[in-house]
Amino acid sequence: MDRALGTAKNGMMDAWTRDELLAFLNLMLEAERAGARALLHVAKDTGQADIAAMAGAIQKDEARWCAMLIGAIRKLDGTPSEKTGAFYDKVMALKDDKERLALVNRGQDWVVRKLREALPRIANDSLAEDLSVMLTSHEDNIAKVAGSGLIG
Repeated sequence: MDRALGTAKNGMMDAWTRDELLAFLNLMLEAERAGARALLHVAKDTGQADIAAMAGAIQKDEARWCAMLIGAIRKLDGTPSEKTGAFYDKVMALKDDKERLALVNRGQDWVVRKLREALPRIANDSLAEDLSVMLTSHEDNIAKVAGSGLIG
């Protein structure tokens, strides 16, 4: 069930307007697309099986969130962005696979921060739940990479 427009989860912040919410969702979509695309290249280009496996697993997760975000945008009668975030170029500019994976992990942390900031302003319960699951997934991925020993 949706909360009344203008009432956010914590009652202290105003909920985003539809346009603000669509802008946020498209920003997240562009970021997730950048991560998914970069991780696809890391998994494909590396000669190290452990890095390929980690990058491949996280890439599938990123693609899952792209699909969720596209669906959420369409449910709001919005148009999903077709852009890929600039983060993709930053990752691809690095030559070392471990450095690429480390940068992607920092990008995951950026997404976590943005989601934490946004959730109190999202009045749609279903969307807030989906984004909360996305947040937890990103936290899990950060921990997996950090604990893997692959990024030093």
